[in-house]
Amino acid sequence: MNSDVTALFDLTGRTALVTGASSGIGAGIADALEGAGATVVRAGRDHARLGPGGVSVDLTAGVAAAEELARRVDARTDTVDILVNCAGTNPRPPLAAIDEALYRDVLAVNLDAVFALGQHYGPRMAERGWGRIVNVASTQAHRAFGNSGAYGIAKAAVAGLTRSQSEAWARHGVCCNSLTPGLVATPMTAAVLDDPARADYFRARAHTGTLGAPADFAAVAVFLAGEGARFVTGQNICVDGGLSVT
Repeated sequence: MNSDVTALFDLTGRTALVTGASSGIGAGIADALEGAGATVVRAGRDHARLGPGGVSVDLTAGVAAAEELARRVDARTDTVDILVNCAGTNPRPPLAAIDEALYRDVLAVNLDAVFALGQHYGPRMAERGWGRIVNVASTQAHRAFGNSGAYGIAKAAVAGLTRSQSEAWARHGVCCNSLTPGLVATPMTAAVLDDPARADYFRARAHTGTLGAPADFAAVAVFLAGEGARFVTGQNICVDGGLSVT
């Protein structure tokens, strides 16, 4: 491959922080960034699955937990060049059954922590003149299905937050984008995929006729994290097998 092209995807010398990295899409993205040469700090709830050097964190405490995570990461590394916010929770009760406590818990992980980590690292990236923020949104940010509830609210806000981050920092070399997965086989979607009829429905809706897998996010994550994405910002990129356009 031409060396100039290779450089567009080479993350050697970059440091990435990936939340939700103990399983699913977050783990797949962390593996991909590491494979492209980045030093990856993996953060998540399941320490055993993070591997050596992982940072245990429960982001249900929202801003406070995110700030504590940032302090612990900053004690390990001088810079975070790439921030990937993938931690999430989706308990899926009917909307009428969501009380304030559950509402706050869902927003704490899916939105408040994303905002707080962006507020911490975005300005630092801008000061250095280079950075990448990738926020993982959801199809439920754009359409309601499967008891979207508070999760749909949070993920819609994540897409809006990403545009605000781009407006604030892209002129300083910090590209901010969101990813929208389709239905991907992960621990968080097990409750949906345990129903064969629903799984078949989503396969049929996707143009590919398949469900997604965490590995499907490898290439797009490396692209958005690298030099090749320097003119891509404020965008929501659907990695969903065509589900979003059916």
